[in-house]
Amino acid sequence: MSLKSSNKVDTNVWELEVSVDGDTFKDAVTKAYLKQRKNITIPGFRKGKAPRAFIEKYYGEGVFYEDALEAIYPDAVASAIEEAKLEPVDTPYDLEIPEMGNDGVTMKFKVTVKPEVELGEYKGLKATKKSTKVTADEVKAELARMQEQNSTVSDVDDRAVKKNDIVVIDFEGFVDGKAFDGGKAEKYELTIGSNQFIPGFEDQIIGHKIGDKFDVNVKFPEDYQADLASKDAVFKIKLHGIKVKEVPALDDEFAKDVSEFDTLDELKKDIKKQLEKRKNDDAENELHNTLLEEVAKGIKAEIPEAMIEKTIDDDVNEYSYRLQSQGLKLETYLKYTGMDMKGFREGFKERAETQVRLNLAL
Repeated sequence: MSLKSSNKVDTNVWELEVSVDGDTFKDAVTKAYLKQRKNITIPGFRKGKAPRAFIEKYYGEGVFYEDALEAIYPDAVASAIEEAKLEPVDTPYDLEIPEMGNDGVTMKFKVTVKPEVELGEYKGLKATKKSTKVTADEVKAELARMQEQNSTVSDVDDRAVKKNDIVVIDFEGFVDGKAFDGGKAEKYELTIGSNQFIPGFEDQIIGHKIGDKFDVNVKFPEDYQADLASKDAVFKIKLHGIKVKEVPALDDEFAKDVSEFDTLDELKKDIKKQLEKRKNDDAENELHNTLLEEVAKGIKAEIPEAMIEKTIDDDVNEYSYRLQSQGLKLETYLKYTGMDMKGFREGFKERAETQVRLNLAL
């Protein structure tokens, strides 16, 4: 395999021509024949027993060329790109095969490469570090988080649902008498008052008891996904269980249970100290990132769209993995939030552009 030519044909786009010698291609054709022969039937021969010459005569000399080309293509392309000393940012495209036969193969393809970058000003940049002062409300919020973390949940079976209860329900949604995608779940845990569902949904569960089967009537918001926006819906509900969350009291006993300290005051002082360190680290990181963003803004480069799209792909995949870890598919999330994939990806574009520019600058 050898690189025949390498020419820049557009901004950040190169066209490469590579040749594969006859011996290499014939070897690939032989391997393709050996791989496929067991599945080939020729009149007069048992399946898989026809000699190669008969197969090529019957189906044509190039019967195995496509599979042979598929086998040698990755190495040929990689070798050509390496020999041309290019840094591709996307997969090659516009493949052409001017020649292919016993004498070998000639292929042409285009590849988008990393752009040339000219740095702007990167010395003497200024940014303001945020305040790291910790307020009493922040300490209070951290204590509340610790209370929540150490709360317990117990079942209730002697009363109806009240606000702040956790209910376990089956539900299925219908519009115009027909069930819609993403509107069904079993043994779903929902905190009443969390506003997790459509407005009015949770309020209609209040007052029901375990075992009740009932309807919840709601209207989808105007900004919901297009096929459901502004439509009336009926959800069939079955109430399986009621749970209550018990939050521990803030006192010295709580401090002993959740920390190494004997009193609540000692715990509060330590929380303030930890928050100050965290806020200082965050402020330092933000300061650092702000300066780097200024560097990124200052570069001069014609950035290929493929670099931005690949970064968006990575961000979307990471978001999808996080949702999956919570038991939710991205498609379901998009339906609940009324977004389509195009709009969802658009939300990552600005950050992706900044990240690409920053990587190029660095």
